[in-house]
Amino acid sequence: MTDTASPLALVVLAAGKGTRMKSDLHKVLHPIAGRPMLMHLLASADALEPQRKVVVVGAGREQLAAALGTSAELAVQDPQLGTGHAVQQAEGALAGFAGDVLILYGDVPFVRTETMRAMLERLHGPDKPAVVVLAFEPEDALQYGRVIAQGGAVQKMVEHKDATEAERACRLCNSGLMAVRGDELFKLLARVGNDNAQGEYYLTDIVNVANGDGRVCAVVVTDDPDEVAGINSRAELAEAEGRWQKKRRLQAMADGASLVAPETVWFAWDTQLGRDVTVEQNVVFGPGVTVADNVVIHAFCHIEGARLASGTSVGPFARLRPGAVLEEKARVGNFVEVKNAVLHAGAKANHLTYLGDADVGAGANIGAGTITCNYDGYFKYRTVIGERAFIGSNSALIAPVKIGADAIVAAGSAVSRDVADGELRLVRAEQLVKPGWADRFHDAMKRKKAERK
Repeated sequence: MTDTASPLALVVLAAGKGTRMKSDLHKVLHPIAGRPMLMHLLASADALEPQRKVVVVGAGREQLAAALGTSAELAVQDPQLGTGHAVQQAEGALAGFAGDVLILYGDVPFVRTETMRAMLERLHGPDKPAVVVLAFEPEDALQYGRVIAQGGAVQKMVEHKDATEAERACRLCNSGLMAVRGDELFKLLARVGNDNAQGEYYLTDIVNVANGDGRVCAVVVTDDPDEVAGINSRAELAEAEGRWQKKRRLQAMADGASLVAPETVWFAWDTQLGRDVTVEQNVVFGPGVTVADNVVIHAFCHIEGARLASGTSVGPFARLRPGAVLEEKARVGNFVEVKNAVLHAGAKANHLTYLGDADVGAGANIGAGTITCNYDGYFKYRTVIGERAFIGSNSALIAPVKIGADAIVAAGSAVSRDVADGELRLVRAEQLVKPGWADRFHDAMKRKKAERK
């Protein structure tokens, strides 16, 4: 809950068609740092412990229902007659709710928890404002609606299309976010008309209605315009990704990680890096990665759903897929792929190897070109490699199979049966030797080549 101790409800507007995205995926489900933009917003708001969450949907509502599950109620806006009309659709879901209502936008994903809290605290200020508006001052006001304010009190809200030249000269712009008491919100909305350039019911007009009643409406101004930037196109999505990544890189370095070329490292929303981690150029983290202290990740690696313990080393040109676990001082080298496999302490696969659905014992050494593979191509089976085992280059371990501790698999072997502890397993055809054959072959071919000249 908020510091005001008043119950909180969220109303998130996500009914827009997002036509500028030119996508079959709902706009607010497009990912930033591997997480749908709507989920970024809800995560920040969840820190305030809202009692109710209502997402107003329109086109693509089935996608939102699947993404949200039972975490929020859905209210349908059809037809779409403006932002005020959109918020009205949440009235049924919030029937009887008398706490605070925070109105957010699903395509404005980076509003900070601190900013939301400031809005709610202002709502409970001594002058008891009817509405709190979040405003910002961009470098270029463009087509934003304006907030005409004096001394922190909103005198008028006006959309750009309806603004006079003098009003457009005002640099204080409307983010669209508001905080209102639940027992007043829908009464104010019921008095909003659509006599404007768009013929729509503007949410901003509740401020003008409240002002007409002699009520105070307050403005909170964010010091970071980026946090209220909306995303309406692929280009804006890419810009938002870039801004998020830049901040995350700075945070990683502030927390004690070394990024050799920060602009080439891409994080996921939940990437965790320890101290004294070195990340070289062109490394991409997908969701679900945890990296402990003193880890080195060399250039051109892709890591997702993996856990790296202290002292491990990865790459260059390695790929760790979901379920990959590297324990202390394990090593994965160049052109090695690991999926749903554990390399225990000190185990190493230095190059050109695929380890999937496997347990690799402590101190084991996996030679170049080794793969773990399935017996039938239909089901996943486990390969277990014992401690200190040595797997020779270009070997295929056909699961389910177990290689014992201290065992040796000779290079070029295709192993389909268990290997006992300390055993040597050699699975190759016998070599055929023909002394002098190569010399005779070369002589014959040279004669034929000379005859053709």
